[in-house]
Amino acid sequence: MRLEKCWFCSSTIYPGHGIQFVRNDAKIFRFCRSKCHKNFKMKRNPRKVKWTKAYRRLHGKDMTQDSTFEFERKRNRPERYDRNLTENTLKAIKKIDKIRVDREDRHIAKRMKGKKAKEQREAAKELEQSIHMVKAPAALDKEPSLTLPIKVKVSQKQSEENRMEE
Repeated sequence: MRLEKCWFCSSTIYPGHGIQFVRNDAKIFRFCRSKCHKNFKMKRNPRKVKWTKAYRRLHGKDMTQDSTFEFERKRNRPERYDRNLTENTLKAIKKIDKIRVDREDRHIAKRMKGKKAKEQREAAKELEQSIHMVKAPAALDKEPSLTLPIKVKVSQKQSEENRMEE
């Protein structure tokens, strides 16, 4: 079973799926879905479209250089079947997959490390600015310095008129 890569977004295309476009110079373009095909026809650059692998790699959001990617390369050379070799290959695939997942997790953690500190700084700043909303009403009664300095004076005549209206 041959798994192809989408020319536009670099996702895998399984047999019987996707669209194949052959240009006049006999260059073959394979697309995983119509979304990729339409973007190609609109002459969009995959490096500028945010949801593609090319964009994510270019902007440091995905890993670009890793030795585990070498195993994904396409090889067109036929190999003679050997049961032991196949068994060892399948074991190696599992190990390589685990290594790749661990490295991706480390890469993501490193990217998010700065973001967490930034979010904490922003939260502390927002808390300083709006502490009056967080304090309990009982605490505001005990300590008048936490309240806003606006005071409204009401005369006795106005309060009596309000009572009469009720």
